[in-house]
Amino acid sequence: MSKKTWDGRFSDKTDPSVEAFTSSIDIDKRLYSCDIEGSIAHCRMLAEKSIITKEDASVLIKGLDAIKEEIEKGKFRFDDSMEDIHMHIETALVRKVGKVALKLHTARSRNDQVALDVRMYLKEETLNIIKLLLKLRNVIVDLSDINMDVILPGYTHLQRAQPVLLSHHLMAYYEMFSRDKERFNDCLKRINVMPLGSAALAGTTYPIDRDYTADILNFPKVSANSIDSVSDRDFIIEFLSSASICMVHLSRLSEELVLWSSSEFGFVELPDSFATGSSIMPQKKNPDVPELVRGKAGRVFGDLMAMLSMMKSLPLAYNRDMQEDKGVLFDAVDILKGCIDIYVKMLPKLKINKEVMIQATSVGFLNATDMADYLVSQGIPFREAHSCVGKAVGYALDKKKELNELSLDELKSFSSLIKEDIFAVLDTREMIERRKSFGGTSTENVKAAAKKARQDLEKEIQRFST
Repeated sequence: MSKKTWDGRFSDKTDPSVEAFTSSIDIDKRLYSCDIEGSIAHCRMLAEKSIITKEDASVLIKGLDAIKEEIEKGKFRFDDSMEDIHMHIETALVRKVGKVALKLHTARSRNDQVALDVRMYLKEETLNIIKLLLKLRNVIVDLSDINMDVILPGYTHLQRAQPVLLSHHLMAYYEMFSRDKERFNDCLKRINVMPLGSAALAGTTYPIDRDYTADILNFPKVSANSIDSVSDRDFIIEFLSSASICMVHLSRLSEELVLWSSSEFGFVELPDSFATGSSIMPQKKNPDVPELVRGKAGRVFGDLMAMLSMMKSLPLAYNRDMQEDKGVLFDAVDILKGCIDIYVKMLPKLKINKEVMIQATSVGFLNATDMADYLVSQGIPFREAHSCVGKAVGYALDKKKELNELSLDELKSFSSLIKEDIFAVLDTREMIERRKSFGGTSTENVKAAAKKARQDLEKEIQRFST
Protein backbone atom coordinates (compact mmCIF):
# COMPACT_ATOMS: atom_id res chain seq x y z
CA MET A 1 0.00 0.00 0.00
CA SER A 2 1.67 3.20 -1.17
CA LYS A 3 1.84 6.44 0.82
CA LYS A 4 -0.78 8.94 -0.35
CA THR A 5 0.13 12.46 -1.41
CA TRP A 6 -2.81 13.75 0.61
CA ASP A 7 -2.62 11.61 3.78
CA GLY A 8 -1.09 14.21 6.08
CA ARG A 9 -4.28 14.79 8.10
CA PHE A 10 -5.30 11.10 8.20
CA SER A 11 -4.47 8.78 11.10
CA ASP A 12 -5.65 5.52 9.51
CA LYS A 13 -4.44 3.99 6.28
CA THR A 14 -6.89 3.71 3.41
CA ASP A 15 -8.76 0.41 3.42
CA PRO A 16 -7.75 -1.76 0.43
CA SER A 17 -11.39 -2.07 -0.61
CA VAL A 18 -11.62 1.75 -0.75
CA GLU A 19 -8.48 1.86 -2.86
CA ALA A 20 -10.00 -0.59 -5.33
CA PHE A 21 -13.37 1.18 -5.30
CA THR A 22 -12.01 4.69 -5.85
CA SER A 23 -9.30 3.73 -8.34
CA SER A 24 -9.80 4.91 -11.91
CA ILE A 25 -6.44 3.87 -13.35
CA ASP A 26 -7.95 1.10 -15.46
CA ILE A 27 -9.92 3.80 -17.30
CA ASP A 28 -7.87 6.99 -17.18
CA LYS A 29 -4.45 5.51 -17.97
CA ARG A 30 -5.13 6.31 -21.60
CA LEU A 31 -4.65 9.96 -20.60
CA TYR A 32 -0.96 9.39 -19.82
CA SER A 33 0.35 11.26 -22.86
CA CYS A 34 -1.88 14.29 -22.21
CA ASP A 35 -0.97 14.26 -18.52
CA ILE A 36 2.76 14.23 -19.25
CA GLU A 37 2.50 16.88 -21.97
CA GLY A 38 0.46 19.09 -19.66
CA SER A 39 2.94 18.58 -16.81
CA ILE A 40 5.87 19.51 -19.04
CA ALA A 41 4.11 22.73 -20.10
CA HIS A 42 3.31 23.53 -16.48
CA CYS A 43 6.92 22.85 -15.53
CA ARG A 44 8.24 25.19 -18.22
CA MET A 45 5.88 27.91 -17.08
CA LEU A 46 7.03 27.51 -13.45
CA ALA A 47 10.63 27.89 -14.57
CA GLU A 48 9.81 30.84 -16.81
CA LYS A 49 8.24 32.64 -13.85
CA SER A 50 11.15 31.64 -11.55
CA ILE A 51 8.79 29.67 -9.30
CA ILE A 52 11.22 26.75 -9.75
CA THR A 53 14.72 26.87 -11.18
CA LYS A 54 15.47 26.09 -14.82
CA GLU A 55 17.79 23.31 -13.60
CA ASP A 56 14.96 21.69 -11.65
CA ALA A 57 12.67 22.06 -14.65
CA SER A 58 15.20 20.31 -16.89
CA VAL A 59 15.43 17.37 -14.46
CA LEU A 60 11.64 17.12 -14.21
CA ILE A 61 11.12 17.22 -17.98
CA LYS A 62 13.72 14.51 -18.60
CA GLY A 63 12.05 12.37 -15.95
CA LEU A 64 8.61 12.86 -17.48
CA ASP A 65 9.90 11.98 -20.94
CA ALA A 66 11.46 8.80 -19.53
CA ILE A 67 8.17 7.80 -17.87
CA LYS A 68 6.30 8.33 -21.14
CA GLU A 69 8.78 6.07 -22.90
CA GLU A 70 8.33 3.37 -20.25
CA ILE A 71 4.54 3.48 -20.61
CA GLU A 72 4.71 3.30 -24.41
CA LYS A 73 7.10 0.32 -24.24
CA GLY A 74 4.81 -1.49 -21.77
CA LYS A 75 7.38 -1.40 -18.95
CA PHE A 76 5.31 0.75 -16.58
CA ARG A 77 3.48 -0.95 -13.67
CA PHE A 78 -0.01 0.27 -12.79
CA ASP A 79 -1.35 -0.12 -9.24
CA ASP A 80 -4.84 0.52 -7.78
CA SER A 81 -3.33 2.01 -4.64
CA MET A 82 -2.21 5.07 -6.62
CA GLU A 83 -5.78 5.92 -7.69
CA ASP A 84 -5.30 7.52 -11.09
CA ILE A 85 -2.87 8.28 -13.90
CA HIS A 86 -1.85 11.59 -12.31
CA MET A 87 -0.65 9.95 -9.08
CA HIS A 88 1.02 7.12 -11.01
CA ILE A 89 3.12 9.58 -12.98
CA GLU A 90 3.89 11.76 -9.95
CA THR A 91 4.93 8.72 -7.87
CA ALA A 92 7.06 7.35 -10.71
CA LEU A 93 8.70 10.77 -11.10
CA VAL A 94 9.66 10.81 -7.41
CA ARG A 95 11.29 7.39 -7.79
CA LYS A 96 13.11 8.54 -10.93
CA VAL A 97 14.42 12.02 -10.00
CA GLY A 98 13.99 12.23 -6.24
CA LYS A 99 12.51 14.99 -4.07
CA VAL A 100 12.67 17.58 -6.85
CA ALA A 101 9.64 15.80 -8.30
CA LEU A 102 7.57 17.15 -5.43
CA LYS A 103 7.93 20.66 -6.87
CA LEU A 104 6.00 19.80 -10.03
CA HIS A 105 2.60 20.11 -8.36
CA THR A 106 3.27 23.69 -7.29
CA ALA A 107 0.42 26.02 -8.34
CA ARG A 108 -1.89 23.29 -9.55
CA SER A 109 -4.39 20.73 -8.25
CA ARG A 110 -5.55 17.42 -9.59
CA ASN A 111 -8.82 19.25 -10.23
CA ASP A 112 -7.41 21.55 -12.90
CA GLN A 113 -4.91 18.89 -13.99
CA VAL A 114 -7.60 16.36 -14.91
CA ALA A 115 -9.70 19.06 -16.56
CA LEU A 116 -6.71 19.88 -18.74
CA ASP A 117 -6.00 16.23 -19.59
CA VAL A 118 -9.56 15.53 -20.65
CA ARG A 119 -9.71 18.66 -22.80
CA MET A 120 -6.40 17.77 -24.48
CA TYR A 121 -7.60 14.21 -25.10
CA LEU A 122 -10.98 15.29 -26.43
CA LYS A 123 -9.50 17.97 -28.67
CA GLU A 124 -7.35 15.34 -30.39
CA GLU A 125 -10.14 12.77 -30.65
CA THR A 126 -12.64 15.32 -31.98
CA LEU A 127 -10.19 16.19 -34.74
CA ASN A 128 -9.78 12.46 -35.47
CA ILE A 129 -13.56 12.09 -35.74
CA ILE A 130 -13.78 15.08 -38.09
CA LYS A 131 -11.12 13.45 -40.28
CA LEU A 132 -13.04 10.16 -40.27
CA LEU A 133 -16.23 12.00 -41.23
CA LEU A 134 -14.28 13.58 -44.07
CA LYS A 135 -13.42 10.10 -45.35
CA LEU A 136 -17.01 8.89 -44.95
CA ARG A 137 -18.45 11.89 -46.79
CA ASN A 138 -15.93 11.34 -49.58
CA VAL A 139 -17.00 7.69 -49.87
CA ILE A 140 -20.65 8.75 -50.10
CA VAL A 141 -19.89 11.22 -52.90
CA ASP A 142 -17.92 8.52 -54.74
CA LEU A 143 -20.85 6.13 -54.41
CA SER A 144 -23.20 8.84 -55.62
CA ASP A 145 -21.06 9.63 -58.67
CA ILE A 146 -20.86 6.05 -59.91
CA ASN A 147 -24.60 5.45 -59.43
CA MET A 148 -25.91 8.66 -60.97
CA ASP A 149 -28.15 6.74 -63.42
CA VAL A 150 -29.85 4.56 -60.80
CA ILE A 151 -33.47 5.29 -59.84
CA LEU A 152 -35.22 3.84 -56.80
CA PRO A 153 -38.45 4.51 -54.96
CA GLY A 154 -38.30 7.28 -52.40
CA TYR A 155 -40.29 6.40 -49.28
CA THR A 156 -42.46 8.13 -46.73
CA HIS A 157 -43.96 6.08 -43.88
CA LEU A 158 -41.93 3.19 -45.41
CA GLN A 159 -44.41 3.26 -48.31
CA ARG A 160 -43.29 3.91 -51.87
CA ALA A 161 -43.85 7.59 -52.58
CA GLN A 162 -41.99 9.07 -55.56
CA PRO A 163 -39.02 8.01 -57.66
CA VAL A 164 -35.65 9.58 -56.83
CA LEU A 165 -32.09 9.09 -57.94
CA LEU A 166 -30.13 6.77 -55.68
CA SER A 167 -27.43 9.45 -55.76
CA HIS A 168 -29.93 11.96 -54.38
CA HIS A 169 -30.78 9.55 -51.58
CA LEU A 170 -27.09 9.02 -50.79
CA MET A 171 -26.38 12.73 -50.83
CA ALA A 172 -29.00 13.14 -48.10
CA TYR A 173 -26.56 11.24 -45.85
CA TYR A 174 -23.74 13.45 -47.07
CA GLU A 175 -25.73 16.42 -45.76
CA MET A 176 -26.31 14.70 -42.41
CA PHE A 177 -22.65 13.85 -41.90
CA SER A 178 -21.65 17.35 -43.03
CA ARG A 179 -23.83 18.79 -40.27
CA ASP A 180 -22.14 16.36 -37.86
CA LYS A 181 -18.77 17.70 -38.97
CA GLU A 182 -19.97 21.25 -38.34
CA ARG A 183 -21.22 20.29 -34.88
CA PHE A 184 -17.88 18.75 -33.93
CA ASN A 185 -16.06 21.80 -35.29
CA ASP A 186 -18.26 23.92 -33.06
CA CYS A 187 -17.60 21.62 -30.09
CA LEU A 188 -13.89 22.33 -30.52
CA LYS A 189 -14.49 25.98 -29.62
CA ARG A 190 -15.68 24.96 -26.14
CA ILE A 191 -13.18 22.10 -25.75
CA ASN A 192 -10.22 24.26 -26.73
CA VAL A 193 -10.10 26.26 -23.48
CA MET A 194 -7.12 25.94 -21.11
CA PRO A 195 -8.14 25.37 -17.42
CA LEU A 196 -4.70 24.80 -15.86
CA GLY A 197 -3.83 27.38 -13.23
CA SER A 198 -7.28 27.34 -11.66
CA ALA A 199 -5.86 25.00 -8.99
CA ALA A 200 -8.43 23.37 -6.71
CA LEU A 201 -11.12 26.02 -7.31
CA ALA A 202 -9.90 29.43 -6.16
CA GLY A 203 -6.84 30.01 -8.31
CA THR A 204 -3.33 30.23 -6.86
CA THR A 205 -1.14 32.70 -4.97
CA TYR A 206 1.85 31.99 -7.20
CA PRO A 207 2.68 34.47 -10.01
CA ILE A 208 1.86 32.02 -12.82
CA ASP A 209 1.39 32.89 -16.47
CA ARG A 210 -1.60 30.93 -17.76
CA ASP A 211 -1.33 32.41 -21.23
CA TYR A 212 2.24 31.11 -21.46
CA THR A 213 1.06 27.58 -20.62
CA ALA A 214 -1.86 27.86 -23.04
CA ASP A 215 0.51 28.91 -25.82
CA ILE A 216 2.75 25.89 -25.24
CA LEU A 217 -0.25 23.56 -25.33
CA ASN A 218 -1.83 25.28 -28.34
CA PHE A 219 -4.94 26.48 -26.54
CA PRO A 220 -6.33 29.71 -28.07
CA LYS A 221 -8.28 30.63 -24.93
CA VAL A 222 -7.81 30.50 -21.16
CA SER A 223 -10.75 29.75 -18.84
CA ALA A 224 -12.07 32.89 -17.14
CA ASN A 225 -13.38 31.59 -13.80
CA SER A 226 -11.43 29.20 -11.59
CA ILE A 227 -14.55 27.65 -10.04
CA ASP A 228 -16.12 27.00 -13.41
CA SER A 229 -12.80 25.74 -14.81
CA VAL A 230 -12.60 22.73 -12.50
CA SER A 231 -16.34 21.95 -12.38
CA ASP A 232 -17.22 22.43 -16.06
CA ARG A 233 -18.04 19.30 -18.02
CA ASP A 234 -20.34 21.04 -20.51
CA PHE A 235 -17.80 20.39 -23.23
CA ILE A 236 -18.11 16.63 -22.65
CA ILE A 237 -21.90 16.80 -22.64
CA GLU A 238 -21.82 18.82 -25.86
CA PHE A 239 -19.47 16.32 -27.47
CA LEU A 240 -21.65 13.39 -26.39
CA SER A 241 -24.71 15.16 -27.78
CA SER A 242 -22.98 15.64 -31.13
CA ALA A 243 -21.80 12.04 -31.04
CA SER A 244 -25.35 10.87 -30.34
CA ILE A 245 -26.74 12.81 -33.31
CA CYS A 246 -24.02 11.39 -35.53
CA MET A 247 -24.91 7.88 -34.30
CA VAL A 248 -28.56 8.59 -35.18
CA HIS A 249 -27.45 9.20 -38.77
CA LEU A 250 -25.30 6.08 -38.82
CA SER A 251 -28.19 4.10 -37.34
CA ARG A 252 -30.66 5.36 -39.96
CA LEU A 253 -28.24 4.38 -42.72
CA SER A 254 -27.80 1.01 -41.01
CA GLU A 255 -31.56 0.45 -40.88
CA GLU A 256 -31.84 1.11 -44.60
CA LEU A 257 -29.01 -1.29 -45.39
CA VAL A 258 -30.66 -3.97 -43.25
CA LEU A 259 -33.95 -3.45 -45.10
CA TRP A 260 -32.42 -3.04 -48.55
CA SER A 261 -30.30 -6.19 -48.22
CA SER A 262 -33.30 -8.32 -47.26
CA SER A 263 -34.94 -10.57 -49.86
CA GLU A 264 -38.09 -8.45 -49.52
CA PHE A 265 -36.22 -5.46 -50.98
CA GLY A 266 -33.15 -6.90 -52.67
CA PHE A 267 -31.84 -3.40 -53.47
CA VAL A 268 -28.29 -4.06 -52.27
CA GLU A 269 -26.00 -6.88 -51.33
CA LEU A 270 -23.48 -6.50 -48.54
CA PRO A 271 -19.94 -7.69 -49.28
CA ASP A 272 -19.20 -11.16 -47.90
CA SER A 273 -16.27 -9.71 -45.97
CA PHE A 274 -18.69 -7.48 -44.01
CA ALA A 275 -21.42 -10.04 -43.29
CA THR A 276 -21.77 -13.20 -41.21
CA GLY A 277 -23.63 -16.49 -41.46
CA SER A 278 -25.91 -18.48 -39.19
CA SER A 279 -24.75 -21.25 -36.88
CA ILE A 280 -27.75 -23.38 -37.89
CA MET A 281 -29.09 -22.07 -41.23
CA PRO A 282 -26.53 -22.54 -44.02
CA GLN A 283 -28.32 -20.20 -46.43
CA LYS A 284 -28.16 -17.12 -44.19
CA LYS A 285 -26.13 -13.99 -44.88
CA ASN A 286 -26.69 -11.65 -41.99
CA PRO A 287 -26.14 -7.85 -42.05
CA ASP A 288 -24.32 -7.91 -38.71
CA VAL A 289 -22.22 -4.80 -39.32
CA PRO A 290 -25.16 -2.41 -39.86
CA GLU A 291 -27.12 -4.17 -37.11
CA LEU A 292 -24.27 -3.67 -34.65
CA VAL A 293 -23.89 -0.02 -35.63
CA ARG A 294 -27.62 0.40 -35.11
CA GLY A 295 -27.31 -1.25 -31.69
CA LYS A 296 -24.23 0.69 -30.63
CA ALA A 297 -26.15 3.94 -31.14
CA GLY A 298 -28.02 3.09 -27.95
CA ARG A 299 -24.72 2.81 -26.09
CA VAL A 300 -23.72 6.35 -27.07
CA PHE A 301 -27.17 7.68 -26.17
CA GLY A 302 -26.70 6.02 -22.77
CA ASP A 303 -23.31 7.69 -22.34
CA LEU A 304 -24.95 11.08 -22.91
CA MET A 305 -27.76 10.32 -20.44
CA ALA A 306 -25.24 9.09 -17.86
CA MET A 307 -23.24 12.31 -18.15
CA LEU A 308 -26.32 14.53 -17.91
CA SER A 309 -27.57 12.58 -14.88
CA MET A 310 -24.16 12.76 -13.23
CA MET A 311 -23.86 16.53 -13.54
CA LYS A 312 -27.43 17.67 -12.95
CA SER A 313 -27.26 17.93 -9.12
CA LEU A 314 -23.59 18.64 -8.42
CA PRO A 315 -22.87 21.75 -6.36
CA LEU A 316 -19.82 23.81 -7.31
CA ALA A 317 -16.99 23.07 -7.61
CA TYR A 318 -15.32 19.66 -8.15
CA ASN A 319 -16.98 16.49 -6.82
CA ARG A 320 -15.64 12.94 -7.02
CA ASP A 321 -18.71 11.91 -9.03
CA MET A 322 -16.98 13.61 -11.94
CA GLN A 323 -14.39 10.83 -12.02
CA GLU A 324 -17.08 8.86 -13.85
CA ASP A 325 -17.00 11.26 -16.81
CA LYS A 326 -14.09 9.50 -18.49
CA GLY A 327 -15.66 6.05 -18.76
CA VAL A 328 -18.67 7.31 -20.71
CA LEU A 329 -16.57 9.71 -22.78
CA PHE A 330 -14.03 7.07 -23.80
CA ASP A 331 -16.85 4.63 -24.58
CA ALA A 332 -18.59 7.09 -26.90
CA VAL A 333 -15.36 8.11 -28.64
CA ASP A 334 -14.37 4.49 -29.28
CA ILE A 335 -17.82 3.50 -30.54
CA LEU A 336 -18.24 6.49 -32.83
CA LYS A 337 -14.78 6.16 -34.36
CA GLY A 338 -15.28 2.43 -34.86
CA CYS A 339 -18.68 2.85 -36.52
CA ILE A 340 -17.52 5.56 -38.92
CA ASP A 341 -14.40 3.59 -39.80
CA ILE A 342 -16.30 0.38 -40.58
CA TYR A 343 -18.63 2.28 -42.91
CA VAL A 344 -15.70 3.93 -44.68
CA LYS A 345 -14.41 0.43 -45.40
CA MET A 346 -17.74 -1.26 -46.20
CA LEU A 347 -19.64 1.22 -48.37
CA PRO A 348 -17.26 1.14 -51.38
CA LYS A 349 -17.78 -2.64 -51.56
CA LEU A 350 -21.57 -2.45 -51.47
CA LYS A 351 -23.23 -4.08 -54.48
CA ILE A 352 -26.08 -2.01 -55.89
CA ASN A 353 -28.81 -4.05 -57.59
CA LYS A 354 -29.73 -1.38 -60.13
CA GLU A 355 -32.35 -3.32 -62.04
CA VAL A 356 -34.21 -4.30 -58.87
CA MET A 357 -34.30 -0.68 -57.71
CA ILE A 358 -35.49 0.63 -61.06
CA GLN A 359 -38.10 -2.13 -61.35
CA ALA A 360 -39.44 -1.15 -57.92
CA THR A 361 -40.32 2.31 -59.24
CA SER A 362 -42.70 0.88 -61.84
CA VAL A 363 -45.36 -0.23 -59.35
CA GLY A 364 -47.18 1.57 -56.57
CA PHE A 365 -48.50 4.64 -58.44
CA LEU A 366 -45.32 6.66 -57.88
CA ASN A 367 -46.41 8.90 -60.74
CA ALA A 368 -49.70 9.96 -59.13
CA THR A 369 -48.37 13.34 -57.97
CA ASP A 370 -47.04 14.04 -61.45
CA MET A 371 -50.46 13.37 -62.94
CA ALA A 372 -51.95 15.83 -60.45
CA ASP A 373 -49.28 18.40 -61.40
CA TYR A 374 -50.14 17.82 -65.06
CA LEU A 375 -53.80 18.64 -64.38
CA VAL A 376 -52.74 21.77 -62.48
CA SER A 377 -50.79 22.84 -65.57
CA GLN A 378 -54.07 22.50 -67.49
CA GLY A 379 -55.76 24.97 -65.15
CA ILE A 380 -57.29 22.76 -62.44
CA PRO A 381 -56.73 23.79 -58.77
CA PHE A 382 -54.38 21.36 -57.05
CA ARG A 383 -56.91 20.05 -54.52
CA GLU A 384 -59.33 19.21 -57.33
CA ALA A 385 -56.51 17.62 -59.31
CA HIS A 386 -55.56 15.59 -56.23
CA SER A 387 -59.11 14.26 -55.91
CA CYS A 388 -59.31 13.48 -59.61
CA VAL A 389 -56.08 11.46 -59.55
CA GLY A 390 -57.18 9.67 -56.38
CA LYS A 391 -60.24 8.41 -58.28
CA ALA A 392 -58.01 7.36 -61.17
CA VAL A 393 -55.80 5.40 -58.75
CA GLY A 394 -58.85 3.65 -57.30
CA TYR A 395 -59.97 2.72 -60.82
CA ALA A 396 -56.49 1.46 -61.71
CA LEU A 397 -56.36 -0.65 -58.56
CA ASP A 398 -59.61 -2.36 -59.58
CA LYS A 399 -58.12 -3.03 -63.04
CA LYS A 400 -54.81 -4.21 -61.51
CA LYS A 401 -52.94 -1.64 -63.62
CA GLU A 402 -50.62 1.31 -63.07
CA LEU A 403 -51.72 4.81 -64.13
CA ASN A 404 -49.42 4.75 -67.16
CA GLU A 405 -50.94 1.41 -68.22
CA LEU A 406 -54.43 2.89 -68.56
CA SER A 407 -55.54 3.91 -72.03
CA LEU A 408 -55.95 7.55 -73.00
CA ASP A 409 -59.72 7.11 -73.08
CA GLU A 410 -59.68 5.65 -69.57
CA LEU A 411 -57.60 8.56 -68.31
CA LYS A 412 -59.81 11.13 -70.09
CA SER A 413 -62.80 9.71 -68.25
CA PHE A 414 -61.43 11.43 -65.15
CA SER A 415 -60.74 14.75 -66.88
CA SER A 416 -61.35 15.93 -70.41
CA LEU A 417 -58.21 18.07 -70.12
CA ILE A 418 -55.96 15.01 -70.28
CA LYS A 419 -54.17 14.64 -73.63
CA GLU A 420 -51.69 12.26 -75.27
CA ASP A 421 -48.76 14.09 -73.68
CA ILE A 422 -49.82 12.70 -70.28
CA PHE A 423 -47.81 9.52 -70.94
CA ALA A 424 -44.53 11.44 -71.16
CA VAL A 425 -45.42 13.07 -67.86
CA LEU A 426 -45.96 9.64 -66.28
CA ASP A 427 -42.60 8.28 -67.45
CA THR A 428 -40.27 7.59 -64.50
CA ARG A 429 -37.15 9.13 -66.00
CA GLU A 430 -39.07 12.23 -67.03
CA MET A 431 -40.48 12.50 -63.53
CA ILE A 432 -36.93 12.60 -62.20
CA GLU A 433 -35.60 15.16 -64.67
CA ARG A 434 -38.48 17.61 -64.19
CA ARG A 435 -37.68 18.05 -60.51
CA LYS A 436 -35.22 20.88 -61.01
CA SER A 437 -36.19 22.98 -58.01
CA PHE A 438 -33.13 23.67 -55.86
CA GLY A 439 -32.41 20.58 -53.80
CA GLY A 440 -34.59 18.40 -56.03
CA THR A 441 -33.74 15.00 -57.49
CA SER A 442 -33.07 15.89 -61.16
CA THR A 443 -29.77 14.57 -62.52
CA GLU A 444 -28.63 18.12 -63.16
CA ASN A 445 -29.23 19.07 -59.53
CA VAL A 446 -27.63 15.98 -58.06
CA LYS A 447 -24.54 16.27 -60.24
CA ALA A 448 -24.19 19.89 -59.16
CA ALA A 449 -24.57 18.89 -55.49
CA ALA A 450 -21.95 16.16 -55.86
CA LYS A 451 -19.59 18.57 -57.61
CA LYS A 452 -19.95 21.16 -54.86
CA ALA A 453 -19.47 18.47 -52.22
CA ARG A 454 -16.27 17.36 -53.95
CA GLN A 455 -14.98 20.96 -53.95
CA ASP A 456 -15.84 21.38 -50.26
CA LEU A 457 -14.09 18.12 -49.39
CA GLU A 458 -10.97 19.16 -51.27
CA LYS A 459 -10.83 22.40 -49.28
CA GLU A 460 -11.17 20.47 -46.04
CA ILE A 461 -8.41 18.05 -47.06
CA GLN A 462 -6.12 20.98 -47.84
CA ARG A 463 -6.85 22.56 -44.45
CA PHE A 464 -5.86 19.35 -42.65
CA SER A 465 -2.67 18.99 -44.74
CA THR A 466 -1.41 22.50 -43.90
